[in-house]
Amino acid sequence: MQNLRSVALGLAGIVVIAAAAAFTVSLTLIAGAVLTLSLAYRMLTARTKAAPVYAKAGKKSGEREMRIWNDGRGTIIDL
Repeated sequence: MQNLRSVALGLAGIVVIAAAAAFTVSLTLIAGAVLTLSLAYRMLTARTKAAPVYAKAGKKSGEREMRIWNDGRGTIIDL
């Protein structure tokens, strides 16, 4: 009877440890999935920060004036 009880308690302990390990792995996978989805959402919905365009056109004798402007789609340089 002692051996049977020891085997039953040993198996019960192994089952409890396996259940705890499975629970930990499942929580880790869920947390990883949530973090991955939130990162993907932030990457796909992020808008780029508009940077100011600084340009100076110097006028030398005999040269045309160089014009630079931004039309919202890109910088245009008119030589």
